[in-house]
Amino acid sequence: MTQTMEAGMSIGALAERTQCKVQTIRYYEQIGLLPPPRRNEGNQRRYGEDAVKRLTFIRHARDFGFAVESVRELLEMADHPDLPCEEADALARHHLREVEARLARLSALRDELKRMLTQCQGGSVNECRVIEVLSDHRLCLHDEPHGGAQDIH
Repeated sequence: MTQTMEAGMSIGALAERTQCKVQTIRYYEQIGLLPPPRRNEGNQRRYGEDAVKRLTFIRHARDFGFAVESVRELLEMADHPDLPCEEADALARHHLREVEARLARLSALRDELKRMLTQCQGGSVNECRVIEVLSDHRLCLHDEPHGGAQDIH
């Protein structure tokens, strides 16, 4: 076994290998998604392949848009591979419904923005359709709020 494997990898090496920022790794440790790493005599964090696998799982789940608490639940399930996957399926189905709802809101937002822009004649601000529509929601085709940037995260 090489010295690097015996000693484990540094947090920087883990970050590079998983394409994850060092601060994010520390955050995941702080909130308990990653277990505390072992430390060397100099009190530096040292990680093994298990940390690579777990962090890769976390990153992939986050890339799919799962919330931190959902990732925590999925990790708990992954730690018990002999259990049935009903709960994981249910969690994924719930997340899919949220994604579909978000996509519907974004589609309506896109359509409303296109409509607003096509109706604007490019004159002065006092006759600008963009400003007019943004000032009065009743001028929109959709009754619901459009789900601004705060809903997209």
